[in-house]
Amino acid sequence: MLLPVVAILVGLVVLVWSADRFVNGAANTAKHFSLPSLLIGILIIGFGTSAPELVVSVLAASQGNPGIALGNAFGSNISNIALILGTTAVLAPIAVTSDILRRTLPMLTLATLAIAAVLWNLAISRGNAVFLLILFIIIMGWTIRQSLKDQKRGKQDELGIEVDQEYSNLMPLGRSIFWVVIGLIMLIASSRALVWGAVSVAQSLGVSDLVIGLTIVAVGTSLPELASSIIAARKGEHDMAVGNILGSNLFNTLAVVGLAGVIQPLNVEATVLYRDVGLMLGLTASLFLFGFGFKGKQGRINRWEGGILILVYLLYTGWLVSSLFTG
Repeated sequence: MLLPVVAILVGLVVLVWSADRFVNGAANTAKHFSLPSLLIGILIIGFGTSAPELVVSVLAASQGNPGIALGNAFGSNISNIALILGTTAVLAPIAVTSDILRRTLPMLTLATLAIAAVLWNLAISRGNAVFLLILFIIIMGWTIRQSLKDQKRGKQDELGIEVDQEYSNLMPLGRSIFWVVIGLIMLIASSRALVWGAVSVAQSLGVSDLVIGLTIVAVGTSLPELASSIIAARKGEHDMAVGNILGSNLFNTLAVVGLAGVIQPLNVEATVLYRDVGLMLGLTASLFLFGFGFKGKQGRINRWEGGILILVYLLYTGWLVSSLFTG
């Protein structure tokens, strides 16, 4: 039991570190090849924080552990909004702009409804998985097109500006490529250790690997989102803080689950549909409520609303733990 626990802890630490190195190296490499800053922000930095979820879920699916594959993706989505966005709002209230309400949240809602429809038969076939990936590509294509249109109209894009500021001093190309390769290798190695440890702990305790995936693995793979969202909120970069969370959830819902399902069709427990996906829908809907500005005021996620999100996460985790003892 001790060795699997050590594998989980070491795996999580190396996973977070390697994801950061991979994203940093990839962004610097893209800058060297003159990829537009906006695309670097959306495609590399925006989804780079979800690299741990992607690698862990794909490995878990390929090894025949669908509980960890789905639990990691859906559990990360729940912890991203309820725990991470809630904690960020408690530390620094977050302004919600009209762009987020008009574009990002509706797309995430669509993605969550799509996964609920796919899971209705309690299975994800390869055909279902391909559908999720196609939907992801369509949404991303539309997002990039709209962002580039705004840029041509002279509308300042905060994400592109932030990328330019962050990577104004480029590391040499050779070092950038080195960190891409090392980061990817360590991502895969640490993910293998994490999945092995999680499966071993679940078997030792006699619990479902789904619960382990929804809790320990999900929170661990969401640590990059926690760090980047808190830093962005403290800098006053509210679009970055919220956009990072919503972009990660969109990627997890469609791309991570889709790739896992293409590699290995997944059978799904009924509780995943009514408990986990249901909560994902509820949390996404709550952001519309919190983010809508009444009486002409800009919407904000205040400290007390952040506290509500954290409370929801604690109640959800309590529900998961109680299910271990009630069967």
